[in-house]
Amino acid sequence: MTIKERYNLVIERFSRSMPDPKTELDYDTPFHLLLAVILSAQCTDKRVNLVTPALFEAFPDPQSLAAADEATVFEYIRSVTFPNNKTRHLINAARLLTEEFGGELPSDIDNLMKLPGVGRKTANVMLSVVWNKAAMAVDTHVFRVSNRIGLTRNSTTPRATEKTLCRHIPAELLPKAHHWLILHGRYVCKARKPDCLNCIIRDLCLHYSRSTK
Repeated sequence: MTIKERYNLVIERFSRSMPDPKTELDYDTPFHLLLAVILSAQCTDKRVNLVTPALFEAFPDPQSLAAADEATVFEYIRSVTFPNNKTRHLINAARLLTEEFGGELPSDIDNLMKLPGVGRKTANVMLSVVWNKAAMAVDTHVFRVSNRIGLTRNSTTPRATEKTLCRHIPAELLPKAHHWLILHGRYVCKARKPDCLNCIIRDLCLHYSRSTK
């Protein structure tokens, strides 16, 4: 099977099984999605969704969060991973949004990555989810699943995985593909015990073919 054939078949299967995939982070505005994505680093979406309703109500916009003190914000997010660092990231990102961007979220990767707590993965999440742009955020699920399936070969960095996926997946499908790979990794192609028997692409998967030899 050629790499092109593998991509085409994987896309076809996921298109049928998940025609309209969405982020599992709850949010009501792009600004609040940014906060949720920053909080989700090395933390589950389920945990983040437990703390964000009160956080969003207390801080509806960048201006209100920029004026907050660390002790106050910390109390809202204390149950997520690395709450001290994330408290500072949230406040400083809000301040930069207020001071440099007029309270509006930038829609390009370079300016998004100027925000504290925002790396390339978080910026790409914002671009694909909020603006439906051709961006591929590579988290641990995307990185693992892409290598296991055979969409990437011996990829050693998230950036290398991102480049390969963007080269082979049609631009208009990249926002969906990001969710396909994340959700597949979260619920089927798990890190420790992949559920190969319930996988819709196991016949296309290099990991499965090797494990059954």
